[in-house]
Amino acid sequence: MTSVSLEKKRTISKLANELGINIETVRFYERRGMIEQPLKPDLGYRHYPNETVNRIRFIKRAKELGFTLEEIANLLSLEDRPCSQVQELAEHKLGAVREKMVDLRRLETALNTLLLQCHNNEDDSHCPIIDSLQP
Repeated sequence: MTSVSLEKKRTISKLANELGINIETVRFYERRGMIEQPLKPDLGYRHYPNETVNRIRFIKRAKELGFTLEEIANLLSLEDRPCSQVQELAEHKLGAVREKMVDLRRLETALNTLLLQCHNNEDDSHCPIIDSLQP
């Protein structure tokens, strides 16, 4: 079976199944303009081309990397632009990731401290974690 014949038979449900997503996710991406909605034939269902499969895979991969849908839409719009524009967006995202990592390390330290206090707590009538969260 050729890729053309696969495209002819790829309805929204087959597309969603192939990509492991919900049909509503496909429709959501269409409404957001992230993928194109194919023309509906006079008879039958819309058929999705390989390009749509590739775009949704791109979206899924970018989401796995932590990009927001807005950032992914920006990346998709930069597809035919100079690499420097894509690089700028990626550098901004890297800065945000680094800030989040600093926050997560602080949280890890705080939780380790609280857990240590819990382990050393001999008074079971109160909990150091709960005490630390009280105003």
